[in-house]
Amino acid sequence: MTEFSLLGDNTEWQEDFEQRLHASYTAAGPGAAAAEHMLEDVRTGISDWTVAEITDAGTRVGYVAVAVADENGTLAGRIGDLRVDALHAGRGHKQAARGWAEGWCAERGAHRVDIRLTEPAGELFDGYRVRGQLRTRLISSPPEPLEGVTARPMTQAEYPEWLASEKVAYVGDIVRAGALSPKEAVRKSDRDFAKLIPEGLATPDNTFLVLEAAGEHIGTGWLKHGYLPGVTYGYSLYIQEQHGGKGYGRAAMAAGEQATLAAGDSALMFTVWAATRRQ
Repeated sequence: MTEFSLLGDNTEWQEDFEQRLHASYTAAGPGAAAAEHMLEDVRTGISDWTVAEITDAGTRVGYVAVAVADENGTLAGRIGDLRVDALHAGRGHKQAARGWAEGWCAERGAHRVDIRLTEPAGELFDGYRVRGQLRTRLISSPPEPLEGVTARPMTQAEYPEWLASEKVAYVGDIVRAGALSPKEAVRKSDRDFAKLIPEGLATPDNTFLVLEAAGEHIGTGWLKHGYLPGVTYGYSLYIQEQHGGKGYGRAAMAAGEQATLAAGDSALMFTVWAATRRQ
């Protein structure tokens, strides 16, 4: 029978969790310094997690870590970790731990439960909606540009329309992912953009691109350099819908890679949101 007991001292679990997390970040390819930076971000919130030992007939078989926090006015639960030792896998402990975690969060008023997967989980979370996938692309040499497509800096005159469009798209991403209501998403969008690019086009370490083909505007790009050590984050690499299916998505990625190298970074990180327009 699977049972759960809250830990008073999380030291042993945390050491094991950090080792596993660091290994998964390193395997993703952004480099050791970037992996350590990502791990440090996780460490800042671990003190708020509740960790339970999973046992079977008195034998520890794994751990599950949970938390509930206010996210833009909505209580949200999170399964921060769920691990069952390989020796005890396939006996229903993971499913029991997922159920325990969901119940723990619901008892504390959570309206949803999120999880960020860094390792394959099989079918354990098949019923969960995928909000986004974080991907990293290592760049070892300058990319080959797509013939006929050019990337140039965005002008000040083009910026307001681009910003309004990006905010609308971001709100749509959040709402479709089921994270927030439309009103909450708009407030979050305003806050996030004000924080990320407070000086607009002049915000340091950001690149804003306009993609053109045959003199026609076909898309845009927005990249943040030094997002992590050696890593550029692609907030947006967008090809307009009417220009889809022409291979321009590759051109947008090539432009992002070129901007990444020009800034001195060697990896491009981006999020593929579920059922959205974003690259």
